[in-house]
Amino acid sequence: MVLAKIRTRQELIRAYIDFFKSKGHGEIPSASVVPMNDPTVLFTTAGMHPLVPFLLGEKHPLGKRLCDVQKCIRTGDIDEVGDEVHHTFFEMLGNWSLGDYWKDEAIRMTFEFQTKILGIPSDKYAVTCFAGNKDAVKDGESAKIWESLGLPKERIAFLIDDNWWGPAGAMGPCGPCTEQFYYMGKKAPKRFNPDDKKWVEIGNDVLMQYVKDEGGEYHSAKQKNIDFGGGVERTLAVLNGFDDNYLTAIFQPIIKEIEKISGKKYGKEKGETRAMRIIADHIRAAAFMIGDGVVPGNVERGYVLRRLIRRAIRYGKELGINENFTAKIALKVIEDYNDYRELEKNRNEILTRLDEEENRFNKTLDVGMREFEKFASGKSISGKDAFLLYQSYGFPIEMTEELAREKKIRVDKEGFSEENKKHQKLSRTASAGQFKSGLADNSEQTKKLHTVTHLLNEALRRVLGQDVRQKGSNINPERLRFDFNFSRKLEDSEIERIEVLVNNKIKEKLEVRKEEMKLSDAINSGAQAEFGAKYPEKVFVYTIVDKKEKRGWFSKEICTGPHADNTGKIGKFKIVKEESVAAGIRRIKGIVE
Repeated sequence: MVLAKIRTRQELIRAYIDFFKSKGHGEIPSASVVPMNDPTVLFTTAGMHPLVPFLLGEKHPLGKRLCDVQKCIRTGDIDEVGDEVHHTFFEMLGNWSLGDYWKDEAIRMTFEFQTKILGIPSDKYAVTCFAGNKDAVKDGESAKIWESLGLPKERIAFLIDDNWWGPAGAMGPCGPCTEQFYYMGKKAPKRFNPDDKKWVEIGNDVLMQYVKDEGGEYHSAKQKNIDFGGGVERTLAVLNGFDDNYLTAIFQPIIKEIEKISGKKYGKEKGETRAMRIIADHIRAAAFMIGDGVVPGNVERGYVLRRLIRRAIRYGKELGINENFTAKIALKVIEDYNDYRELEKNRNEILTRLDEEENRFNKTLDVGMREFEKFASGKSISGKDAFLLYQSYGFPIEMTEELAREKKIRVDKEGFSEENKKHQKLSRTASAGQFKSGLADNSEQTKKLHTVTHLLNEALRRVLGQDVRQKGSNINPERLRFDFNFSRKLEDSEIERIEVLVNNKIKEKLEVRKEEMKLSDAINSGAQAEFGAKYPEKVFVYTIVDKKEKRGWFSKEICTGPHADNTGKIGKFKIVKEESVAAGIRRIKGIVE
């Protein structure tokens, strides 16, 4: 059954944004897939991720009602990609109330959009609500609101684990959620069964009414928030009557390109269809990662990117593709997602990185596969052999495990880990947290590090040259990490000059002033913006006032915070490490004492 006359992702996104703007929501741009200043995850995994400071009470320049479509990366279930519905990259429709409207208005708007705008019939509609547990009470309030909209009790299910969200890190805002479902069969049964796969989730309203503290205790939130999320890919498939997301207009141009290169037909043979889905998903995700500054590597985000590219290449071999093809697929992604200007802007970088990685892996893939076959002749693959495949032939451990599963043998992961520890610490997935706190942490130490990052940014420009630009940052209570463009290793004298300049500005006890202004005014005033970041029409600008300067300030940046209100509160700054992270990109790690 085809519902609304919406065929493309652009049409769906426009319908969504227009609807919520008509309800008083300000439209915010998608943030990077690389989170700013949040060490708890490697990638932006949900639309709310960039909004954590505002969910905690900080004022947003566009007000208390917001909406957007956010590009996201989730890698917790990479092995599931290849079926009809799983993706590593996806777009999330989102709308928020930052202490403004609450459950009644949120649920009514969601229902109106899904049934009136998208045309989902109410006789094929069902929802879930939170059943309650030791930390929070049953959400009967939401159920009553759904009933008032005409939904029968038989179409409302109460669940525990599936209907509790958050927090994003170890602490922060969280609460129950109410999910919406559409029945993909001909006639929906009277009673809703969440385990019936014909009921497809189309959206989720998170009702943030609690805050989890450092001790693991839940408290009623001072600011109660609404956070709706709905996947673009899944929603479009539902609207177009597909139970396979890869049949939508989102993926078909990419699939057609894979068919052209491989000479195979999507949907004809199960294994080949799975391979095409994996290639389409992984190269789409890789293009967005590289477009936001990630480069293939052996740790953290770079490792995840490398794993996706190499998994796509291996499945390309299964389709009989013997030429370089990843850049050709990425070109289709860049063309189809022309509303993300960062893809076109970084076109050469995306294509070059993919081609380089493909050349590098192709040199060892065939030999590595022959070695794997030798190791796989027994009942298991030792940790030492698995590490050899990784170290010498570039096989990510997950790839070795996947190949081993196909032969129904096991891999000694513990042994692999022991071998790996001898060489380097490997960060495996984007879902694994690096530190205990992130954006939800507004401690004094974090504020100091945020503020000193602004001093460091300007000090680098003055010591190394005005062409230096911030390429990313990551802050936790223990240290700051700051990436910037520079072509060579810093000399000891340069590091010393940077430290001295920063510490002098700390000693001068300069005021840190926060202002709200239009983005254009902020840029015209000389405020620095992070490379690759997108900003709303109104932004916050933090100025480190210095009346000795001709312009009246030492540093001026567009930022969300949190910050100290005076540099004198920071303490002594020290650079503990300076290193290369990619071609032309350097990284400084620093602390305050």
